[in-house]
Amino acid sequence: MTRARTAIEKLRALHTVKTYEDGSALIWIDRIMLHERTGSIALTNMRDEGRAIRDPEMVFATIDHIVSTRPGQRDAARAPGGAVFIEAMRDTTRALGLRLFDTRDRRQGIVHVIAPEQGIALPGITMVCPDSHTCTLGGLGALAWGIGSTDCEHALATRTLRIAPQKTMRVWLSGTRPEGVTAKDIALALISAHGAAGGRGYAVEFAGPVVSDMAIEERLTLCNMAVEFGAFTGVISADARTFDYLKGRPFAPRGAAWEAACAHWKSLATDPGAVFDREIVLDVGGVAPTVTWGTSPEQAVRIDGSVPEPEGETARRALDYMGLAPGAQLAGLPVAGAFIGSCTNSRIEDLRRAAGILRGRRVARGVTAVCVPGSTAVKAAAEAEGLDRVFRDAGFDWQEAGCAMCFYAGGETFAPGTRVVSSTNRNFEGRQGPGVRTHIASPETVAWSAVQGALADVRAAKALVSGEV
Repeated sequence: MTRARTAIEKLRALHTVKTYEDGSALIWIDRIMLHERTGSIALTNMRDEGRAIRDPEMVFATIDHIVSTRPGQRDAARAPGGAVFIEAMRDTTRALGLRLFDTRDRRQGIVHVIAPEQGIALPGITMVCPDSHTCTLGGLGALAWGIGSTDCEHALATRTLRIAPQKTMRVWLSGTRPEGVTAKDIALALISAHGAAGGRGYAVEFAGPVVSDMAIEERLTLCNMAVEFGAFTGVISADARTFDYLKGRPFAPRGAAWEAACAHWKSLATDPGAVFDREIVLDVGGVAPTVTWGTSPEQAVRIDGSVPEPEGETARRALDYMGLAPGAQLAGLPVAGAFIGSCTNSRIEDLRRAAGILRGRRVARGVTAVCVPGSTAVKAAAEAEGLDRVFRDAGFDWQEAGCAMCFYAGGETFAPGTRVVSSTNRNFEGRQGPGVRTHIASPETVAWSAVQGALADVRAAKALVSGEV
């Protein structure tokens, strides 16, 4: 009798070329994504050393990390010296015959946003990119992970990579999701409860009734945060929602191939009775809108909670950097910056929900608020719906697609010491600029906090809309 297997085990077995004595495996790589900040380095080395790309059709490149997102500055770099990366990406993709979604291409955008919306990321495939948040694509049922530039060169030349053995973990999300609680809040609650190293050594499958009810955009957000949990990757088995999302996407199968693909993808779901090395059950009924207080995603509490007593030097240093004291209430803490964007929360559904909070309201005086759509396609869709006017009328700066203020690379950012509420995924020291104090939250919490001029409980905004208060 065949042993019941997890989705992760099936995906790995399907792509294993060779298994080694230490348990590591040589894995076949189906598709490779590149961006200009790290991908250009790998491509420059490939070109300069005269090495060929094994299968150029399976490589997809974009410009997102270093490009300016300021309106009217589409061909400029946002960071000093950034133009070198942009031009290198253009030169090398041209020389090596690779597909590039350049700044004026309607398919351009953040690498982990355009991969799903273009149908480049698909269930059942292996996919790599020299970017740590490649695990985002597990939200579609892909086995996807971030790599370094050297491994990227190996994948480009051979379409294989050797990976270490990974244990399997299932994070089962149960219960009834409360009003105002998003996938971002659930991810932060999970990491807060189990630590930023809670998933170390594991490939994580997110499952359960709450996951099944999530829209694809939220599943992508959940898997995006798997790396912040310390996991090798995060995966959600494909289902009817996945198929509906992907059908008709430019690089997805079509016709008879589509029907065959869906049948294959269904077979990759975790078998009943499959055993995981570890299981975590999280009842989301106890989760509230969540915000970070420190310099790690694990340093997070409910928005109606307070800063805990520090345990260890790391926590004490985080409090010092953030200018906070134990016992301080997060709700009501003044902010001077708000950012909605990043590969975590910049898709059309994210912007719709944030706009729902902002409609008819204004950002508080003294708050610099910025919204950067995750792709040119997201931006166009938002503008077609009039969402850009909602953001602008509220006082947000509406920009072009790209990574923007998710990370600091020199150039434009918030002033040192600015307290910022952000829909990004990382909040370590200097992540958004020297001395910038970043509180990670959902797009809705960012929007409501920008209006209030302080960290604020978005459930109050929803109650106002529904007439409960």
